[in-house]
Amino acid sequence: MHQSTSSRRGKFRTGSIALSLGLCLCAGQLVATQPAAAATTPVVTASAAATRPLPKVTQSVSARTIAYGKSVRITSKWINPETGKAVTGKVRLQAYRNGWKTWQTGTIRSDGSVTFYSKPLASVTFRTAYTGGGSVRPGISSRVLITVKASGAKVVAEASKHKGALYKYGATGPSRFDCSGFTLYVYRKTTGRKLPHKANSQQKYGKAVSKSKKQVGDLIVYRSGSYGYHAAIYAGNGRIWDSPHSGARVSKRKMFGGNYVVRRLV
Repeated sequence: MHQSTSSRRGKFRTGSIALSLGLCLCAGQLVATQPAAAATTPVVTASAAATRPLPKVTQSVSARTIAYGKSVRITSKWINPETGKAVTGKVRLQAYRNGWKTWQTGTIRSDGSVTFYSKPLASVTFRTAYTGGGSVRPGISSRVLITVKASGAKVVAEASKHKGALYKYGATGPSRFDCSGFTLYVYRKTTGRKLPHKANSQQKYGKAVSKSKKQVGDLIVYRSGSYGYHAAIYAGNGRIWDSPHSGARVSKRKMFGGNYVVRRLV
């Protein structure tokens, strides 16, 4: 009886140990069993995600040089290189301004393309960036520089930014100006042209234009005889932007007198 009891206890302990280890005894063999929960959990590794391909991207622009106030069209096309089919998702138009900044976001069309229209006010570098999808990784296009040419509209737009600035003799901005200091500042800012700080000297710069053909953004130099004493910027419709005299402020006002010359700097 004692031996029989010990044998039964030994069998019980062996069975308990086997169960606690997740093992079963089948036909004299020791077979490991997996927990049920683990069998239904998929395993996704970082290396598997990294095997997704980068999208193939082609990009085009309507023009690399545009006049101030004009728009540029940027189109990029995104294709899965493994399938040859368009990817899906969003693309961002980004411009470099002390780091990449997103200007617009668009949805990829069925052919893989997305188009943006932008009206930059100064030369800028663009790129497009794909945010990524299930079949491909995120990607970016090549960079493209869009050069914005100076124009009369750009000159006048800059002049208008300083409306209300006080006149100060000898000042060249950006918060105070005398007459030639104002024109000097605006043309340098918009065209890169360096004019002398004197109205009489400024009348010798640029291309001479007849009064009847003056255009927005042209330099106007008023004269006493042939001596230039006041400089202004033509705003169109018989008006000028200027910094008139002590006690006055930069403003747009009607032209005065008929003794002046027109010089074209853009």
